[in-house]
Amino acid sequence: MELLQRTIAAIGPPDEAAAAAARQRQDSLTKPPGSLGRLEELSIQLAGITGQIAGITGRSRPRLERAAIIVIAGDHGVTAEGVSAYPAAVTPQMVLNFLRGGAAINVLARHVGARLVVVDMGVAAELPPNPALVPAKVGWGTANMALGPAMSRAQAVQALETGIGLVEQEAARGLDLMATGDMGIGNTTTASAITAVICGCAPELVTGRGTGVDDAGLARKVAVIRRALQVNRPDPTDGLDVLAKVGGFEIGGMAGVVLAAASRRTPVVLDGFIAGAAALIAVALCPGARPYLIAGHRSVEAGHAVALKHLRLRPLLDLELRLGEGTGAALAIPIVQAAARILDEMATFGEAGVSGKSSG
Repeated sequence: MELLQRTIAAIGPPDEAAAAAARQRQDSLTKPPGSLGRLEELSIQLAGITGQIAGITGRSRPRLERAAIIVIAGDHGVTAEGVSAYPAAVTPQMVLNFLRGGAAINVLARHVGARLVVVDMGVAAELPPNPALVPAKVGWGTANMALGPAMSRAQAVQALETGIGLVEQEAARGLDLMATGDMGIGNTTTASAITAVICGCAPELVTGRGTGVDDAGLARKVAVIRRALQVNRPDPTDGLDVLAKVGGFEIGGMAGVVLAAASRRTPVVLDGFIAGAAALIAVALCPGARPYLIAGHRSVEAGHAVALKHLRLRPLLDLELRLGEGTGAALAIPIVQAAARILDEMATFGEAGVSGKSSG
């Protein structure tokens, strides 16, 4: 608990002076003000996060070249209720696929030049040792949240602190930009429960088809979530309570990643629905973490739009993705990096000898 408390205490507000300087520089670059739209807004956010702004004495631009995608895997006891179209055995099988480099996230991480970190935080199987796998089991899958708490409060803290430790390890290797990803059969059910609690919504409004359940499966999934909320009665004002009662080990780990990155003034690119649920937990624990978040994309899962609205985040992409793994976040990484480069590498009107907007 000490590491969690220390990390939260280290999260401060963005640097307003750096953000203001970035805004001023954007308005002096060789373009009509605002003509690069969201890239300009994003560059200002990045300057505030990192406390760096190009062209200011003693500071440098936000350098976001060293990007890491942390993909955390965990199983969910609620799969016993028939909430997924795929069996729980797919979780360890997909982790092995990650380690072989054959999954979508492997392809996209290679494409954008990000290093991929694969973590076993709660897979309900013994995975063979692999130098590319970070073994960090909190448990062999969570308990069935439809019957009682998914985990103990101590396990929730452990998951969060394990996520914090992952960022510390990656920071030692060099880290400018963080992205989150997940793997865990049944975790859209968990994410729906978290979103329903924290956002104050009925389960049917935040529950989608996940891996592709049919109408009967969707109705069963909603009923299971409603039962889990009735059995556990999680406190929406207590992120730790929500995580313990209806969360997942990988979601706790991702929430810890968010908190640790914010404490280090490192931007966090969120993936889809599961990452959004983790961000809800992180922000419930520390509202000051929210300005450090960037929504990589909007998932087609119904609950993701609700989570993004609650977090006051606008997604950079909307490609109708619903895979998870960090795929949407990976695709957004070059956009985030481009925003930082625009702020630094474009010439100002004065530098380029280009006439600015006339007063008339």
